[in-house]
Amino acid sequence: MATGNLASVVVAVDGSEESMNALRWALDNLRLRPDGELVVLHVQPPPNIAAGLNPAPIPFGGPSGVEVPAFTQAIEAHQRRITQAILEHAFKICSEKNLEVKTEVIVGDPKEKICEATANRNADLLVMGCRAIGPLQRMFLGSVSNYCINHVGCPVVVIKGT
Repeated sequence: MATGNLASVVVAVDGSEESMNALRWALDNLRLRPDGELVVLHVQPPPNIAAGLNPAPIPFGGPSGVEVPAFTQAIEAHQRRITQAILEHAFKICSEKNLEVKTEVIVGDPKEKICEATANRNADLLVMGCRAIGPLQRMFLGSVSNYCINHVGCPVVVIKGT
C-alpha cells in the first residue's frame, strides 16, 4: 500500500500489542510525502475513568463532590508512567526503522479524542489496532476502532488482533 501522497498519518497507540502492530504496519507499508508527518497518538483516559473509582462521598452530611487530591495525583502520576512506557515502546519501534515521528498525548475518551485529533490534523489516514474482543464485551464496552471507522473523516486502516 505504499503511497507517496500522504501528508499526515495518525497512528493511535495504547498499551496493547495490537496497537504496536498497527504502528509497525504503518512504518512498513506507508510512504509519506517528503514534507509529511507520522503522528503517534496516545489518549489517556481521565483519572476518574482510569481508576474505575470515584472516592466515596464524605458521610454524615459532609461536603459532596470533593476530590481527594492525593488520590487524584497518584492516579495521574501512574497514568504518566503508563503513557511514558507506551511512547518509549513506540519510539523503539520507530527507531528500528530509522524514522522520526511526532507524538501527541491527549486526555479524554479515546473514541472521541482519536477522531478529534485526526480531524484537527487534517489527517489523510488513521491507523489503529483492534483487540479481538468478543461480541458481548463489544456490546457493553464498545469498540474504539468501530467508533472511529464511523466517525472520523478520513480512511481508517484497522490492524486486527488474533
